[in-house]
Amino acid sequence: MAKDSICGMFVDENKVQLKTIQDGLTYYFCSKTCLDTFLKPQKEIKKLLILVFFSLSFGALTAFFEYFHPIQPFGLSNYILLFLLATPVQFIAGWRFYRGTKDAIKSKQANMDSLIAIGTTAAWLYSTIYTFQGIFFPQIFPKIATGTEVYFTESGLIIGLILLGTYMQHVVQGRASNAIRKLLDLQPKMAIVVRDGKEESIPVEQINVDDILIIKPGEKIPVDGIIIEGFSAIDQSAITGESVPVTKKVGDEVISATMNQSGMIKVKATKVGSETTLSQIIKMVQEAIVSRAPMQRLADSVAAYFVPVVIVVSIASFLFWYFVGGLPFGLALTTLIAVLIIACPCALGIATPAAIMIGASKGAQNGVLIKNGEYLEKTYKIDSIIFDKTGTLTKGELQVTNVVSINASENDVLSLTAIIEKGSEHPIGKAILKKAQESGMSLSDLKQYETIPGKGMKANYLDSVLLVGNRLFMNENGIETESIEQQIQKLENEGKTIVITSYNGRVAGLVAVADTIKESAKEAIQEIKNMGREVWMITGDNERTARAVANQLGIENIMSQVLPQDKANKVKELQEKGRIVATVGDGINDAPMLAQADVGIAIGAGTDIAKETGGIVLMRNDLKGVVIAIDLSRRTVKKMKENLFWAFIYNVGLIPIAAGVLYPFFGMLLNPIYAAVAMATSSITVVGNSMLLNRYKPK
Repeated sequence: MAKDSICGMFVDENKVQLKTIQDGLTYYFCSKTCLDTFLKPQKEIKKLLILVFFSLSFGALTAFFEYFHPIQPFGLSNYILLFLLATPVQFIAGWRFYRGTKDAIKSKQANMDSLIAIGTTAAWLYSTIYTFQGIFFPQIFPKIATGTEVYFTESGLIIGLILLGTYMQHVVQGRASNAIRKLLDLQPKMAIVVRDGKEESIPVEQINVDDILIIKPGEKIPVDGIIIEGFSAIDQSAITGESVPVTKKVGDEVISATMNQSGMIKVKATKVGSETTLSQIIKMVQEAIVSRAPMQRLADSVAAYFVPVVIVVSIASFLFWYFVGGLPFGLALTTLIAVLIIACPCALGIATPAAIMIGASKGAQNGVLIKNGEYLEKTYKIDSIIFDKTGTLTKGELQVTNVVSINASENDVLSLTAIIEKGSEHPIGKAILKKAQESGMSLSDLKQYETIPGKGMKANYLDSVLLVGNRLFMNENGIETESIEQQIQKLENEGKTIVITSYNGRVAGLVAVADTIKESAKEAIQEIKNMGREVWMITGDNERTARAVANQLGIENIMSQVLPQDKANKVKELQEKGRIVATVGDGINDAPMLAQADVGIAIGAGTDIAKETGGIVLMRNDLKGVVIAIDLSRRTVKKMKENLFWAFIYNVGLIPIAAGVLYPFFGMLLNPIYAAVAMATSSITVVGNSMLLNRYKPK
C-alpha cells in the first residue's frame, strides 16, 4: 500500500495505474483529480514556456517582415504575411485571456485578462480590417483606410511579453510547490517494525500508534515517537533547522523525517499519518502559501475598481485624440491599446503572494512555522512581547544549582539529602535524587521515614536523626538556623528554593533547587530589546522569585502571581493601551493568552493545544526563533511594499504617458509594444525582488 501524495488515502500500488515519477521518486494517486492537482503546476509551467517561445518567435518574425524585410507574397501586400503570423498568436497563445474575460463577464466584474483581451483584439482587429478592406470590402470603414500602419507586431509581442511575466509568476508558485514536495520526500518510504516478536519491513503508511520501530544508524525516523531502548545522536536539521545533532536517550521524543546518526534505537510510535510533526509542517506551509495577507486583500480591492477605471480611461483617450486631437484613427487607437496594456495589474496580483510564498518557506526552513500570511505580515508590527516563564524562558524542570557545605562536605550534604529524598515523589526531591545519581553516588535505602507536608522529611540513619526541610521544620526540631540565614537569603534572592539538611543535631549544609533558564533565552531577550520591542515576563510565581529570574534575563517588566485564567486579561490590558502584543508560551494554561494576543507564538516542544492556538510555532525549543520570526516578517513585508510600489509605478505612473499626455509637447505616442515591455518588466521585477528573500539567513 502507498499513500496518495495529495489526499492522503491509501492506494494499492500493484493495482492503481495513476502514478508518476518526479525527481526519481514514484508517486501514487487514488484519482485523476489528485494526479492533476499534483501535476498541474508543472504542466502549467511547461505549457506557459511553450506559449512564450511560440508567441515571441512569431512576434519577432512579424516585426522582422514589417520593419526590416517587407515582402509581397503572391503579389499581395506584405500585410497578409503579417496577418498569417500574428493570428495564431492572437488566438492560440492569447486564448487564455479570452477565457479569463469570459469568466470575468460571468462573475460580472472585469479582470486583468479583460484588459489584455480588449487591447490586443483592438490592435489585431484594426490591422486585419486595414489589411483586407482594400481587397474584399473597399467601401467599408473608409476612415480606417487612412494611414500607413498596422499593429500585428504589437498584438503578437504584447501577448508574448505578458505570458513571459506570467511564466515568471508560475516559477515562484512552482518553487513553493517544490518546497512542499521536498518536505513530503523527507519521510522514508519503508520502516522496520517489531510484530509478534519478529522484525518486518512495511510501508510507513501501515505503521500504527504503539508499534515498536527499529531505526538503524543512517536511517530516517519514519514517525513521531519515544525512544524505549538505546541512545543516539539525531540530526534534526531538516525539521528544526538545528545544525548540531541532538543526543537522545530512553524516554526522549524523536520527530519524523529526522536522521538517526550513530546508535541503533527502538522507538514506540506516538503519532502517525497526518498527525506527525512532518505532516503538520506541510499543512501549515500549504495554508500559509495560499492565505491572503491584509496587504494583499487591499491590493485585490484596488484591482477590482482599477480595471473598470482603466477601460474608461483608455476609451476616453482614444475618443479625445480621434475627435478632438484630430489624429488618424490608427494613431488614436494606439492610445487605447497602450493604456489597456500598460495598466494590466498582473504585477499587482502577484506582488504580495510571491513574497508570502517565499517568506513562509524560508520560515519553515529555519524552524519557524507561520500559519498564514496575516501573521507573517502582522509580526513585524508588534511592539510588546509577553513571555511565559516556566517552560518558555526556563527549562520547566527543577535542577540542583548549589550545594553549600556548612558542617559537612558538599558530597556528604548531597548524599544525605538524596538518601531521604529517594522515596519522595515531590519535584524537589526528584531533582536532588537526579543530581546525586548523575554524580555517581551509591545511595542507601531507608526502611522507614516520615514526611511532614509543607515542611520536610525525617528519618533515622546510621543511629542518628536525619532531617531535610525548611527553616520552620528545623526550628521545630531544635536545629538552629540563624547563623546561616544570610546564606539562605542570598540564594532565595536569586529565585532558588532552599533545602536545609541536618544530621546528628546540626546543619550539615544547604541544597538550592531552581528551574534553570534556557541557554538561548538571555541572548534572545537582548536581541528583541535591540529591535525596539518591549519585553514582559508573566508567571504565577511570587514577586521575589519572578524578579530574580527577570534580573538574570534583563527583563524589567514583570507580571507576577498571575493565575492561568487571568493571563489573557493581562494581554488585553496592554492591548487596551494601544499596544500590539505578541505572547510566547508552551503549556495548556498559555492557550488563552496565545489566542488573545495579536500574534501568539507557541514553542514546538510544548503541548498540542498551545501549538494549535498559536499563529506561529517554533519547532526548536529555542527563543531565538522569536527573533527570526520578527526579522523574517520585517523583511517579507518590506518586499511586499517594494513589490506594490513597483507594480503601481509601472501600472499607474505610466498610464498618462500611454494616454498621450506627452504628445502635445514632443509629438510622441507610446508604442503598445513598449507598454507591453513595461508591463512584463513590472511582473519580472516583482518576482525577482521576491526571490531575493531566498538569500535570507538568520543573524
